[in-house]
Amino acid sequence: MVDVYARKADKWTHYKPFSIYVSPDSIDSYLSYRLIFPSFISYEALTINQRCLENYDESVIYDNVLCSFEKDGQCINCHNYQQYNPKRMQFHARQNNGGTIITYDGKMKKVNMKNDSILSAGVYPAWHPWLKLIVYSTNKTLQSFHTVHHNKIEVYDTESDLIAYDIDKGEVTNLENDTTELEVFPAWAPDGKTLYYCSAHYEKKDTSLSSVSEMVKRSQEIKYNIYKKSFDPETMTFGPRELVFAADSLNKSATLPRISPDGRYLMFALAEFGVFHIWHHDADLWIMDLQTGQARAAEELNSPDTESYHSWSSNGKWVVFSSRRDDGTYTRPFFAHIDKDGHGTKPFELPSADPDYHRQFMKCYNIPEFMRGPVTIKPQNFADMLKGDGEPVKYVQQLTK
Repeated sequence: MVDVYARKADKWTHYKPFSIYVSPDSIDSYLSYRLIFPSFISYEALTINQRCLENYDESVIYDNVLCSFEKDGQCINCHNYQQYNPKRMQFHARQNNGGTIITYDGKMKKVNMKNDSILSAGVYPAWHPWLKLIVYSTNKTLQSFHTVHHNKIEVYDTESDLIAYDIDKGEVTNLENDTTELEVFPAWAPDGKTLYYCSAHYEKKDTSLSSVSEMVKRSQEIKYNIYKKSFDPETMTFGPRELVFAADSLNKSATLPRISPDGRYLMFALAEFGVFHIWHHDADLWIMDLQTGQARAAEELNSPDTESYHSWSSNGKWVVFSSRRDDGTYTRPFFAHIDKDGHGTKPFELPSADPDYHRQFMKCYNIPEFMRGPVTIKPQNFADMLKGDGEPVKYVQQLTK
């Protein structure tokens, strides 16, 4: 039990006592994230970092200035792992020396995923739990910068589809490419037999406006629902889409579905509209029990400000998520323990040796992902690979084993 007293001038205040509980459940030993300035318009200096959660050690996985700088700069994003394995990872580089870096058990390659038969190179990734297969969304993205609206930046997908990429064969195929649907944020169930994703229905209406101008004007109408597709690992075939959560029936928009390692719970972010909830102050985390189909706001995790990108630990006992609860501007990782009934404890910030560190650190933590250990490839080795040519992909109608 902790008793807190505070003295101001000659007056003492006694705050309500509280207890500190130590969970018996372990947590993965590493966390990785991208460090970025909060404006999203400056990416001269970006890094993907990793932090040991057993101490305060932090190191750089990749630094974009190793390839280029300023007007020839390079954006890096979307680091992702197969089953928390740091030896099986991928990340994207955009602009100069662009391509997708994929490492698999000591082997590394750069992939040029652009192809005339798909919308764009792969963007948001989802590794299959055991196959050498990654599903991506392909996106044509733009941003608006507001002068009055309390959400200062709005990110849109003017078009988006789903594709699957076979790492060994270098083959890619479309999974969903309906021009009236905006598909995004794929995520696998742990059994490898179900793919979850988000999609919003959108059709152009006003012939007097360009497609981009109309989407900006109608942005608050865009509501994403959560869907799933069955998958047969033996035949590499996907089934038709099925509705999982109709956020639009609540006049809301759902993004970032993530399934707990036991397959029972689906956690997602919910806001009034749109796809990029990290810029929405109303964004909250929700959790759905996939056994009962019941969904609820995870009030024990949420705050009056933004909660968005989230990841489960490998044992399903913890979640980490991005929150702007401190000041509304800087995104920081918060952790919470999740019990067997899907309820969380009070979140706590990524611990630092200096308790005031995050009040002085002028960058956002972006895309926190648990890992079973550190990435051991040196940043310069990634840079050397990026400076070379990427392997082209071959388009096929259907992937095969």
